[in-house]
Amino acid sequence: MEFGFGLPTRGPMATPDNLAVLARKADELGFGFISVSDHVVIPNRIASTYPYSESGEFTGGDAGECLEQLITLTFLAANSANVRLLTSVMVLPHRPPVLTAKMLSTIDVLSKGRLLLGCGIGWMREEFEALGAPPFDERGVVGSDYIRIFKELWTSDNPTYNDTYASFSDITFTPKPVQNPHPPIWVGGESPPALRRAATLGDKWFPICSNPRFPVSTVQEYASYAERVRQYAQESGRDPNEIGFAFNANWYDDQQAQIGRDGERKTFTGEPEQIADDVRSYEELGVTDLMLGLQGNTLDETFVRLERFVENVKPLVM
Repeated sequence: MEFGFGLPTRGPMATPDNLAVLARKADELGFGFISVSDHVVIPNRIASTYPYSESGEFTGGDAGECLEQLITLTFLAANSANVRLLTSVMVLPHRPPVLTAKMLSTIDVLSKGRLLLGCGIGWMREEFEALGAPPFDERGVVGSDYIRIFKELWTSDNPTYNDTYASFSDITFTPKPVQNPHPPIWVGGESPPALRRAATLGDKWFPICSNPRFPVSTVQEYASYAERVRQYAQESGRDPNEIGFAFNANWYDDQQAQIGRDGERKTFTGEPEQIADDVRSYEELGVTDLMLGLQGNTLDETFVRLERFVENVKPLVM
């Protein structure tokens, strides 16, 4: 199992010094990956429903600030040596596909093959409109199309594509990514279309645990959804064994157990032995990459949480 955690892109923690120190700390402690999220602008008035809270309200928009994801990832690459670099997730329609493919390929080259492409289709209509992105209601088709475009540009010596959202031929696209055939593509989302996208186009399915409409917060729920991903892969003619599994469990508490909506202990909360049991349960389902909510409110608090995990939990499962 590889473990990772998210780095801040907004708020008082999101400074160059803090980000550089956290990237180096991830290397030092042997974490498998670090991640950054994706917003380009935060509209002052948001009517769109945020899918990852019970209320539907977006809690991250108070200040309206956000570092750009791919530039931040490049900065982190320059301040680390071994830890992998995850977009969690990149909203596919936010950026033009050919330019985005070049930016991602460049990150993979400059980081010496450490890019992980976590991707989704977004939820905020107002941000799409501000960016001049393709129509919000077409984002599912757009997202799938963009993944195909990335693969074509990354793997073909004579890339050619002709569809609604991109058309190119007779071009040279180099350098290719370092990773062969391309950086791993982790498809996020929990809805049926997202599961199908992961099953047909992704290398791994990468859900987040806090979607109340499509809940995957327990081992049993994750297992049920993972089986659907495998079924969709088989229906599409793809070998289900080609699909890997990751999980964004965006909470963590090794000081006390928290109670979930089902009245039971939330996974990844409680005593180190309980958290280690949770890790093993997901491992048995085929999960190979686990992102945990290890970030604290301050740099010192984050260091303490990271070090406690490495000292108290990781030895129990490695």
